[in-house]
Amino acid sequence: MSTSTVLITGGTSGIGRACALAFGRAGYQVAFTGRDEAKLADTAQALAAAGIAHLAVRADVGDETAAERAIQETVTRFGRLDVLINNAGISMRARFQDADLDVIKRLMQTNFFGTVFTTKFALPHLLASKGSIVGISSIAGYRGLPGRTGYSASKFAMNGFLEALRTELLDQGVHVLTAAPGFTASNIRQMALAADGAAQGESPRDEGTMMSSETVADEILRAVQQRKRTLVLTGQGKFTVFMNKLMPGLMDKLVLNHFRKEEKGVL
Repeated sequence: MSTSTVLITGGTSGIGRACALAFGRAGYQVAFTGRDEAKLADTAQALAAAGIAHLAVRADVGDETAAERAIQETVTRFGRLDVLINNAGISMRARFQDADLDVIKRLMQTNFFGTVFTTKFALPHLLASKGSIVGISSIAGYRGLPGRTGYSASKFAMNGFLEALRTELLDQGVHVLTAAPGFTASNIRQMALAADGAAQGESPRDEGTMMSSETVADEILRAVQQRKRTLVLTGQGKFTVFMNKLMPGLMDKLVLNHFRKEEKGVL
């Protein structure tokens, strides 16, 4: 039997890179995408050092043609596709009233349409392998977060897309997992877009107190192996999702208070 293959979009840093190493160590052949040539080479070097068969694909999956090419190159190289991890994403930190509309468009293009494009072209291969589709969502996909309107919108859209797709594929053997890591030590906050679309370059939160990308990757690997439907990580993340269903009005106030502290830099 052929070795299983995983394709990870945005696989050059944070959770994506950690997933590449975790799945590779579990015996998968690993394909991964990224836009930065140096980061692609660095991740490839790390996989090679671990003895993991791999393929680096320079691609922006928010571009339909590039997403299709990433799938084609993966299947050409490894002959099959068993797991697709839609991880590529960007964030933002700005009040909606201050944000350029281009910032919202960029987030939707990468976070939502990148998932749609890559999943569309991967699906025939995943139907053949009875494989898994994973969306790396966020607590922001369950609870709208102030200062992150575009990010929340893109993750809510991802969640709805994956839920509908899971239902469509229920009797066709393809597993669909929505994973919400919660606050994770990852460079997505350093690269979050400001109101004008520039990278902010710093995180308002204490990264040292957060779940590591490596721990998140291990949880995602386990969830794929167990073919779980959803995965919500961290105590704060689980509390937020639960309380938002139970007492949404109270959560509005709690989340706004949290956001105000973040703006003042006291978190």
